[in-house]
Amino acid sequence: MKNVYKSENIHRVLLKLSGEVLSGKKGIIYDETVIDSLTDAIITVHNQNYELGIVLGGGNIFRGGSWKNKNLNRVVLDSIGMLATIQNSLYMAEILISKGIDCAIFSTLAVDKVVDRYTPQLASSALEQGKVCFFSGGTGNPYFTTDTAAVLRAVELQADIVLKATNVDGLYSADPKKDKNAHFISSASFEECLQKRLGVMDLTAFSLAMDNTMPIKIFNISQPQMLIEALTNAETGTYIHP
Repeated sequence: MKNVYKSENIHRVLLKLSGEVLSGKKGIIYDETVIDSLTDAIITVHNQNYELGIVLGGGNIFRGGSWKNKNLNRVVLDSIGMLATIQNSLYMAEILISKGIDCAIFSTLAVDKVVDRYTPQLASSALEQGKVCFFSGGTGNPYFTTDTAAVLRAVELQADIVLKATNVDGLYSADPKKDKNAHFISSASFEECLQKRLGVMDLTAFSLAMDNTMPIKIFNISQPQMLIEALTNAETGTYIHP
C-alpha cells in the first residue's frame, strides 16, 4: 500500500475499540445509547461489504495492567481483564444479532461452552462468509495489551488496515489540550512516528505493525458515524503507513 490512503484498497478491516467506549460519558459498564449508535455504525460498515473483525478492550469492566494494588498477582489480574473482553464481545455480538447481523465470536482462551476457540483459519472463513467477527481474550497471554492483540489478529488474517478508535481526531504534534500550538497530523510513516515520539499505540503493538507493514488509521469514535468516514474518506483521521 502506498503512502496515500486509498479507500478502494481496503476490504478486510480490523477495528480496535477500547472497553471504555462502551461506557460512554456515564462511566457505567454499558451505556445502552452509545452501544445502540455504535452497533448501527458497525452495521453501516458491514452493509458496504467490508469484512470486519473487532477487538474490544475490557477496561469498562476490569483493567488488569493498571490495577493499583501491586501486591496482587499481575498474571491473575490480566486474566480477569482478558475475560472481560469476552464478556464485551458476547454483549456487542448479541446486540448486532438482534439487529439482524450474523456474528462470530472467537477467544484465545479455552471457554468452548461460551465461544469458539480462535484459529486464523476459522476466523478467516467467518469473515469471508460476511460475519462480523469478534476476537476476544486478548493475545491469550498476560502483559500484552489489546492493541497488540488487534495488530496480531490483523497480521494473521491479512487485513488491509487496523482502525484504532480514540476520543480524539487523530495524532497531534503535542497534546492539544495542553499546547495551543499543537497541529494535527493527517499522515505519518512508522519512522516519522518513532522520530517524533508520536504515541500511536504501545510500543509492542506499534513494532508489530511496523515489522509487518500493517497500516493503521486513528480516528475519533465519539461520533460513531465517523467509523465509515474513517474508511471512506482519506481526510478523516491520521493514516500511519510504512
